[in-house]
Amino acid sequence: MAEYENIRTGRHCVFLMHAHLVFVTKYRHHVFTDAHLTRMEEIMRNVCADFESELTEFDGGSNHVHLLVNFPPKVAVSKLVNSLKGVSSRRMRQEFPDLVQHYYRANKLWSGSYFAGSVGGAPLAIVRRYIENQNRPL
Repeated sequence: MAEYENIRTGRHCVFLMHAHLVFVTKYRHHVFTDAHLTRMEEIMRNVCADFESELTEFDGGSNHVHLLVNFPPKVAVSKLVNSLKGVSSRRMRQEFPDLVQHYYRANKLWSGSYFAGSVGGAPLAIVRRYIENQNRPL
């Protein structure tokens, strides 16, 4: 039962909640290099910490990222997503001016949509393995 080792407690609850999030770039542009993804993971880890959440797994490709987030019941997934996308877009533009070529139309890094799936039916190890095996750009 290794999946239940990290059960968390709040003042009035005991919980183990995970969400699989996927964000794609605006117009599915191929934007990210390995350096971009490494920094993006750090930024998103910090945002999650601000929400008392944990970024359990992170990976992606040149035009998308996958996140596995452990979050408390008081956190609305939509608010977490908005913060993750907003902060990462702003910080990446500040730290990587070369990304400006991908902002020529909308001045946004991310598409307005996202995928959020609750994780519970599949063992977390399988979801982790899936995220770990996402191809990073060369």
